[in-house]
Amino acid sequence: MASRFFQPPPDQHEQALQFRDTAERLADAFPSLLVEADRVAHTIAQGLHGRRRAGMGEAFWQFRRYRPGDMAGTVDWRKSARSDRLYVRENEWEAANTIWLWTNPTPTMEFKSHLSETTKRDRAIVLALALGSLLITGGERIGAFGTDLPASSYRSALHRLAARLTEHHAPADDEGGLPPAVTLSRFSNIVLFSDFLEPVDAIGDRLATIASRDVRGHLIQVLDPAEETLPYAGRKEFEEIGGSLRLTIGRIENLRGDYQKRMSDHRNELRELARRLGWTLTVHHTDHSPQTALLALYGLLSGHLSQAAATAING
Repeated sequence: MASRFFQPPPDQHEQALQFRDTAERLADAFPSLLVEADRVAHTIAQGLHGRRRAGMGEAFWQFRRYRPGDMAGTVDWRKSARSDRLYVRENEWEAANTIWLWTNPTPTMEFKSHLSETTKRDRAIVLALALGSLLITGGERIGAFGTDLPASSYRSALHRLAARLTEHHAPADDEGGLPPAVTLSRFSNIVLFSDFLEPVDAIGDRLATIASRDVRGHLIQVLDPAEETLPYAGRKEFEEIGGSLRLTIGRIENLRGDYQKRMSDHRNELRELARRLGWTLTVHHTDHSPQTALLALYGLLSGHLSQAAATAING
């Protein structure tokens, strides 16, 4: 008998229909979410300045006057020959300015209550793409965490990221909604968008693997407002997203106090986990403006990038 754990192989016609439906959904989601992300990023970018800076790297940035203590190998003799002064060729800093972005692809992110106009998944993708747009404008390199796609500071990287984030969802039990267990190069930065409703011990084990090489991280907990307040009354039936479990509760308002305390305790544990790792935790509700969350996140990330730059360059 077929179950959620075993399905008989579909015939070629069924597979073709599935591929067509997936392609149509991706075609619908990709441009709308990218346009929304660009709109959000543009609103924030109007009040920001780029953060291009000198350092270790291969991409040319600028010439500057020679200063005592500069190594002779950094002098650009061709440029200097056209003047009576010595000039040093500076490359753009690339040692620690890669920011990896990830959004939870599991079906639980599809939740949307009557209190919000968007799913957690769509809001997470919009925030990730808007942040990526701002970072590229500021001269940073972005990449899709958990893939073999190279990080880049070119606009094409944003389109690759959008294509990745709007791909088909992972199975409900795939990694349990946790980011991939992938190690990053030293001084990298990572931003993870999820509801982070998994057990904190499991989240901590996974983040410890990612953070093992001086990786700076930012957790963005994206929640529907109903998940915080449980704004229901009377007899309600709850159905597992992407699964077969169902739970019926009579007079659900009697559970509201205990439920809210459980959510508060869970978040406090997340905050403590982030503190131990030297990471940050930002909470965003889908009924709030994405611009507000993006501005706060960009500010946090800017400070961490500056610290990473000083560490990488000065040792």
